[in-house]
Amino acid sequence: MTAAPADFARARSEFLSIDTPRVEDGAAIWRIARDSEVLDLNSSYSYLLWCRDFAATSAVARGEDGEPIAFVTGYVRPDRPETLVVWQVAVDGAHRGKGLAASLLDALTARVAADQGLSWVETTITPDNTASDRLFTSYAQRHDVALEREVLFDGGLFPEGTHLPEVLYRIGPFTG
Repeated sequence: MTAAPADFARARSEFLSIDTPRVEDGAAIWRIARDSEVLDLNSSYSYLLWCRDFAATSAVARGEDGEPIAFVTGYVRPDRPETLVVWQVAVDGAHRGKGLAASLLDALTARVAADQGLSWVETTITPDNTASDRLFTSYAQRHDVALEREVLFDGGLFPEGTHLPEVLYRIGPFTG
């Protein structure tokens, strides 16, 4: 089910802007990821690096105080420069359920498409993450492009031995 236009309007009213992250946003982004309780939490250092090295392919939504309330991190695949890989998407608990993640994803992919071109969006999702499945399924529907799913990494490849498989979502191709 796709988000209705009213959902996007409500999401936009909840924040002042969507822009690129700054290094100073790394700690807030780390806290949002930690508090999501569903994302694999990376080190706080990695979020600082992400805000420095991958700011052009990431986005934050800022609340009235200018602090991040949601983020999406991504990178362009080195071997497929027309493909944006979305690494993580998270919304602060107080702002969930309002279409903010969809607005962020739309804004980021529009920016990447305008800056360098974009044919594909990829992400990986564990089978139990229904919120992410809904987000990316509705994204493909909104943009009227195909969505393919396949196991990228079987759970047995992870050293912890208890990890679910990571399913690759490949969305596109986008044209023009």
